Amino acid sequence: MNDTKAGPHRGGPADFDLDHFWPYRLSVLTNTISEGLARRYRDRHALTVTEWRILAVLGRFPGLAASEVSQRTAMDKVAISRGVRSLMEKGLLERNTDRGDRRRQRLCITPGRGERVLMEVVPVALQYERQLLQSLEPGELEILSRIVDKLRRQSEKLSS
Repeated sequence: MNDTKAGPHRGGPADFDLDHFWPYRLSVLTNTISEGLARRYRDRHALTVTEWRILAVLGRFPGLAASEVSQRTAMDKVAISRGVRSLMEKGLLERNTDRGDRRRQRLCITPGRGERVLMEVVPVALQYERQLLQSLEPGELEILSRIVDKLRRQSEKLSS
């Protein structure tokens, strides 16, 4: 087993240390970050992590289909479908038929309530991000960003 805890593991199941397995560590990190952020908007707006991500994507890219939201978030289509349904029930999202392709359903944040919730939650998310990133030393954010971009490209290659 690799004692540096920084490289790939080469042993078998008996040597497998999940706490030092990079895919697991990254998953735990993203889950911890998502839950920390969710606590900041869950009580006030009753949003789940999935719902927040849907709103954030549609705030930036209005009119996407649910499948496009799923692609942008790298989230399961079923989870996106449930989130869309819930946001519609809460009056935060609406589905409109595309005029150019009647088979296509575009998702939009509702004027008024949906836009208001997004306008309240985005500053909370940005503040959380600032607080999270202040733990990094100067220059580390740029390095981290490059590393994350490299890992994402590689994981996309491995997934195709």
